Amino acid sequence: MTAPGSEEHLPATGSVEVVPPRAAARLVEEIAEDAENPVVPTERLLIALDVDGTVLLEDETLSPGVVEAITHAHRAGHEVMLATGRSWEGTRGIQHVLELAPEYAVCSNGAVIMKRAPGDLGEESVYERFHVETFDPTAVLTLLREHLPDAKYLVELAGGERLYTEYMDDWNLVRARRVSFDELSAQPVCRVVVVSPDETDDDFVDLVSRIGLSGVSYAVGWSAWLDIAPQGVDKSTALEKVRTWLGIEPERVLVMGDGRNDVEMFRWAREHGGRAVAMGQGPDEVRREASETTASVHSGGVADVLRAL
Repeated sequence: MTAPGSEEHLPATGSVEVVPPRAAARLVEEIAEDAENPVVPTERLLIALDVDGTVLLEDETLSPGVVEAITHAHRAGHEVMLATGRSWEGTRGIQHVLELAPEYAVCSNGAVIMKRAPGDLGEESVYERFHVETFDPTAVLTLLREHLPDAKYLVELAGGERLYTEYMDDWNLVRARRVSFDELSAQPVCRVVVVSPDETDDDFVDLVSRIGLSGVSYAVGWSAWLDIAPQGVDKSTALEKVRTWLGIEPERVLVMGDGRNDVEMFRWAREHGGRAVAMGQGPDEVRREASETTASVHSGGVADVLRAL
């Protein structure tokens, strides 16, 4: 779509006009500006991005071109947000680096929805814990401890504090406290994380299928990482709430991810006519659930999709 008055730069419909390279470059720039012009009407999308393996590489550097692509999507009038398994403490810094300040952020695999404080768009916006789901972790922790006695455990409380049994380099432990295993289940939690370095992700998948985990939702991540949430809670349930609050139509949804905890989000988007985009390096079973696949996180897959909007 072009802005009023820009038609004079284009040849008549059905005709071809050959112009010098410099003029051609300028024409391309004008079309791009029209696509990002807030004055030009555009149909708003809700764009939800996973973090690890989608916008971040394994060493926590950014996927190529992702910041510029997010800026482009914002200029085009879309709402870009994060939907991650990370806690808010592990998400807020990523938002800042991405130059992102959405109205909502989905954290802890859907158990926590953060909301930006009204009117706050400072250097680092202030957010409140707007919606939190919790459950009693006693039964699931007891069951897992029987089968994984040497694993490392962490829980996230409703207020955001986290309790853990043993230190791990991969964990962001801001607002976290080391406790005994028994203290983990002393109060309701919104998330349980189990890491067993001696296991593989396939080992975890097999274990969960053997022992059964009733009354909770769970996802197995890379590097033998098991993430447990309240029953019926995942990224899709949180995003449906956000979509409703923002007043965006179900078919105007675009989600991107690479892991098993993104599968429900993919299914939700597809079932309602939206787009579900898997990263190229994701497991086969994850890519099969998506409606399309982009390049890997190392090759800038997110940027490829966002720049094409």
